[in-house]
Amino acid sequence: MNVLTRWDPLQEMLDFNRAMDLVRQRTSALGDGQQQFDLSMDIYETPEAYEIEAALPGVKPEDVEITLNNNVLTIRGETKMEEEKEDRNYHLRERRVGAFIRSITLPSSINGDAIEAHYDNGVLKLRLPKAEEAKPKHIQVKTNGSTSKTVKPRKESS
Repeated sequence: MNVLTRWDPLQEMLDFNRAMDLVRQRTSALGDGQQQFDLSMDIYETPEAYEIEAALPGVKPEDVEITLNNNVLTIRGETKMEEEKEDRNYHLRERRVGAFIRSITLPSSINGDAIEAHYDNGVLKLRLPKAEEAKPKHIQVKTNGSTSKTVKPRKESS
């Protein structure tokens, strides 16, 4: 039986970025011996913007740098280890410390002047409005008769 699969270029780019991030994470040690770690995030699209939510527990907002260059969004920062105290005898230390960086290539132009970033309860939320030329357009279809019809772009389903 033949199955038709819909190609999703955004998902392919995200999967590729995630795979490359894992390679970088496993192969790059920082100068102080700490490992670079992966930044978990959710990305979704609305007709007006791309929305990103990144998990940054324990990271101070002033320790996060966000840049957009040629439709590549980069989030970088660092979580710092608390000062070790002599009166503590750790049995387990699993919280991640060190630098993180994540770059995402967005599939359409972004209005860089209108990007919004909010940080609340360990979650960084970004809203990246699409540039006007990247938004869906409504096209008026005219006929020889007096009736005209507006053709709206189809909403894609996943």
